[in-house]
Amino acid sequence: MVQRKGKGTRREGSERAGRVEEIIKRLEKLYPNARLELEYENAFQLLVEAILAAQESDKKVNSIREELFNKYKSPEDIVRTPLDELERDISSINFYRRKAKLLKKCCEALVKEFGGKVPDSVEELVKLPGVGRKTANMVVGGAYEKPAIIVDRHVLRVSQRIGLTEGKDPDKVEFELRDMVPQKDWTKFSFLLLNHGKNICMAREPKCGECPICDLCDSCKVNL
Repeated sequence: MVQRKGKGTRREGSERAGRVEEIIKRLEKLYPNARLELEYENAFQLLVEAILAAQESDKKVNSIREELFNKYKSPEDIVRTPLDELERDISSINFYRRKAKLLKKCCEALVKEFGGKVPDSVEELVKLPGVGRKTANMVVGGAYEKPAIIVDRHVLRVSQRIGLTEGKDPDKVEFELRDMVPQKDWTKFSFLLLNHGKNICMAREPKCGECPICDLCDSCKVNL
């Protein structure tokens, strides 16, 4: 019985790998330039924006980025700025007071622990106040272009719907996806699912009739 289970597991793994490969192939045609919606020039900017984007739209964060980074060019600039002034500078962002405090603490740790340089590994980034695995992977994959599985709400939703995971905890789902997606494709896969979740596989009314992976999806509402 153990041997039969092992063979079945290998077949399932092989089928899943082929399915993931096909999903990537099809979504690449739909989103040839898949990327994060946040606009940034370096790892510091992306880290700040990722913190600001929690429970806020990327579009809104992008709208203040030019003025913000004209003033704050480094973690040291944020550390030197009084909290109330920083709050005013980001006051159009949801939960700006809490986020201002997080930015101050994060940048203080960056300066103290890393000499002001944003780390390029998830393991080091999550040591910073206000930085979870999602944000850390965004910086690693987006700014440093290293393999990273970014599980935001869109990636989580699409992964669940197409049947790659039943998990609800983003951190656990990250490691599930790492096991089934080739490492070289981690970041690309994340960007593709993120874009698909925003444009077609939306939370309330997914456009299943326009979806190129509907036949590979466990939740497809279109009769094929």
